[in-house]
Amino acid sequence: MAREILPHESRVRTWFARFRLSHDEVDELLQEAYCRIALLDSVDHITVPHAYFFSIARNILLRRLKRQQIIPFETVAEIEGFRDDHTPSPEDLVSTKIAYERVLALIAGLPEKCRRIVELRKIEGWSQREIAEHFSMSEKAVEKQVWLGVRAVRQAWDRTEQQNDALLLTLERTAARRN
Repeated sequence: MAREILPHESRVRTWFARFRLSHDEVDELLQEAYCRIALLDSVDHITVPHAYFFSIARNILLRRLKRQQIIPFETVAEIEGFRDDHTPSPEDLVSTKIAYERVLALIAGLPEKCRRIVELRKIEGWSQREIAEHFSMSEKAVEKQVWLGVRAVRQAWDRTEQQNDALLLTLERTAARRN
């Protein structure tokens, strides 16, 4: 709780302030959110704690506003449409996963020694010194292999992007001709 949720309290307070809530109301809402989290039997299902906290706070505020007699429709729509800017959307997550898999595939196409050095350095986080000792080579040689590998991956990525752009342009022209 102290490490994963408390650091985000100020952002939730700022967000609550947009709805012209008093300091006491904000404290009460936050206390209720903390209580709900504390009452959970397990937190194993929570993969993104700060997003979970924002979600609980948002739902508590929504319930409270819906119980009021008169509330502006825009307020409810804004709250229901709220998305924590620090939490990636599902589309962003999928896009990132696809890009990561593409990069891994491009790295897999490198020559064996270069591939392994790039994997150790860029994916597994080994230092140049560790890699040099592992392969019994100089740090300068490791640096050169990493540079060559990264350059090859960038060039392959750029070629793929250009091919995708050309294909998209062809598809757009074909669709335009049909219309």
